[in-house]
Amino acid sequence: MTMMSISRFSKRFNLSRSTLLYYERIGLLMPCTRSQHGYRYYGEKAELRLQSILAYKAYGIELGKIAHLIDSQNEDGQKQALQDQFKALETEINQLREQQKAIVMALEETDLTPSTQLDKFRWVAIMRAAGFDDDAMKEWHQKFEKMEPDAHQDFLKSLQIDDEEIVKIRQYK
Repeated sequence: MTMMSISRFSKRFNLSRSTLLYYERIGLLMPCTRSQHGYRYYGEKAELRLQSILAYKAYGIELGKIAHLIDSQNEDGQKQALQDQFKALETEINQLREQQKAIVMALEETDLTPSTQLDKFRWVAIMRAAGFDDDAMKEWHQKFEKMEPDAHQDFLKSLQIDDEEIVKIRQYK
């Protein structure tokens, strides 16, 4: 394989040039060489490393852990990282299923006429009945806000929550 400029290398992997520069800045992927004018060039070694990086990213492994996994060459450590990620995904899937159950319960409980429309207190009761504690509800709001901020705002308003409390809920960290 011949050496590739950063532009060619980024196009080959359908990544932005800034992504490769970021990977270099955090020590995840270094160019194989630099020209005397400072141009970055990538070769086969960088290509193999980037393939590993992209595979771990596709599994949902954090960038901060990827360098250690690749550099360690420890198959047991790599296997353990994948098992840990699998468990984390399984936990998240279960939480999402619980959220689905809560929504189904809410939809079954109301025909959304003004007299039966959900309010904050009824919604909290439904979430608790579905097994959510305060931390799980907070996480639910965080994910809702991250994924659908406008819908989250509309939802909170539909629960007849005042604007000041909505601002606090939407800023959960």
